[in-house]
Amino acid sequence: MPVQPGAVARAAQLQRRKARWAVVGAYVSLTKPRIVELLLITTIPAMMLAAEGLPSLWLMLVVLVGGSFAAGAANAINCYIDRDIDPLMGRTSRRPLVTHKISPKNALVFGLTLAVASTLLMAAFTNWLATALTVAAIVYYDVIYTAWLKRTTPHNTFWGGVCGAMPVLIGWAAVTNSLAPAAWLLFGVVFFWQMPHFYALAIRFKDDYAKAGIPMLTVVATPRRVAIESVVYSWLTVATSLAVWPLGMSSVYGVPALICGGFFILEAHGLYSRTMKGEDVKPMRLFHWSTAYLTIVFVATAVDVFI
Repeated sequence: MPVQPGAVARAAQLQRRKARWAVVGAYVSLTKPRIVELLLITTIPAMMLAAEGLPSLWLMLVVLVGGSFAAGAANAINCYIDRDIDPLMGRTSRRPLVTHKISPKNALVFGLTLAVASTLLMAAFTNWLATALTVAAIVYYDVIYTAWLKRTTPHNTFWGGVCGAMPVLIGWAAVTNSLAPAAWLLFGVVFFWQMPHFYALAIRFKDDYAKAGIPMLTVVATPRRVAIESVVYSWLTVATSLAVWPLGMSSVYGVPALICGGFFILEAHGLYSRTMKGEDVKPMRLFHWSTAYLTIVFVATAVDVFI
């Protein structure tokens, strides 16, 4: 049977459409949307606590979009900077620059464009403090952490925790143009939380980091040292979260923070125990529970505002 010209044209059109969507998907993956989602989970509750209620929907939209652009910019530029080591690690070997779906130049332009867009959006509709913190977060993550600390010190996770916790301060500043003690404590929760969270991931992908020459703590230190630090930082995370309780919060926040914090600490101790016994460490158990913990604590923060 001869092929109809119309069918050929439709097939060609379908292929072009798929190719366009593939490019769009590649650019979206540059922004690491799962990380962006996690950052936004902490931002909105911080804004609600700062406002002692629901901030204006317009302000929340601006901060959500501006924050997403800023995080996406930082992540896209991170992919550009790390394009030499990403092919060496299985976890990052499918990123768009590695697979040549996007050129390094286009990735950099995309990241810088998002950075400019986020800065302009925050400057136009929030205040100088929130805008300055947004710019600082992008610069810190890409210039100080990615290009320098990540490759030179085993304490890179600790110092990288600063930019990961910045959305809390940005959201609070957008509402009040100031930073109260509660804002700094919520910042501390996210900051300390990142160590057990990312140490667990670094244990899982230890060989990848070693192959790429990244001096993660899991690569250069003993498993016992990593497990001990995971326990210490899990305790610091929970202690900091409970320090928020007396600052006008009720048991709607305090009880979930206490209960979930207890499970978080138990899981960190479980990782330590398995490490010392020479058993399968199962680090992703701590990784996934830490994500659930942070989500529950910040959802409880938001709910407490309205009780």
